[in-house]
Amino acid sequence: MAVTAAYLVTVVSFPKHDIAGLTPLLLYPVLLIAAGRIPLKVIARYLLLAAPFALMVGVFNPLLDRAVALRLGSVAISGGWLSFISIIIRFVLTASAALILLAGTGFGPLCYALGRLGMPRLLVTQFLLLYRFIFIIAEEGVRMTRAWMLRSRRAGNMPLRVWGSLAGHLLLRAYDRGERVHAAMRARGFDGTLRPLLPPRWRWFDAAFVFISVGYFVFARLAHPAEVLGRLTLAVLQ
Repeated sequence: MAVTAAYLVTVVSFPKHDIAGLTPLLLYPVLLIAAGRIPLKVIARYLLLAAPFALMVGVFNPLLDRAVALRLGSVAISGGWLSFISIIIRFVLTASAALILLAGTGFGPLCYALGRLGMPRLLVTQFLLLYRFIFIIAEEGVRMTRAWMLRSRRAGNMPLRVWGSLAGHLLLRAYDRGERVHAAMRARGFDGTLRPLLPPRWRWFDAAFVFISVGYFVFARLAHPAEVLGRLTLAVLQ
C-alpha cells in the first residue's frame, strides 16, 4: 500500500503538459500484472467503466487552451491537447495501480493494512462488513428475481411496480439477515474488530520491494529518463 501511495504521488507530481515523463512509470503496473498473473481483461474492463469520468474531466481542455505548445514537423499541437492526453495517461496509471493493489492483496488484507496505518477501527470494520454484505444482498436479489420469473405468467421484462415491491422486500430481508449474522458474530465473541486468520508479516522481500520501487519512482521523477533517452537517440541518428 505504501508503494502504491508513493506511485500515485509521483504520477500526479508531473507537470500537466509532461507526457514523456510519465512513460517510464508504465513499467510499474506492467511488471505487477505479469508478476501477479492478474488477467489483463479484468483491469481493462474496470478501466473502461471508469474512463468516461476521466474523459469528462479533460474533454474541454483543447477548447480552453489553444496555445501551441509543441510542433511535430508541420503539425502544431496545443497545450490543451497535451493536458488532455496527460489526464488520460494519469488516469490509466493511477486507476490500474489501485486495481492491481486490490487484485493482488485482497480486500480483507487491504483493510487490515489500513487499520495498521491508523484508520479508525470502526471505519475499517464498516468497510469489511459492507464488502461482505454486498454479495449477500446481491444473491438475495437474484433469488427473488428468479422466483418472480418462475411464478409470473407474463413474459418479458419485469414491470416497474414489481421492482418497487422487490426492493422493499429485499430491504427487509437484508435487515433480518444482518440481525441474524450480528447475533451469530456476538455469540462467537465478536467485539467490534475483524481479525485476520493469518496476520501478514514483514519480510525482507517486502523491504526490498519498497526500496527498489520507491527508488525507481524518484529516479523517474528527477532524472527524466525518457527525455535523456530521446536526446541520445537523436544524437545517434544524426
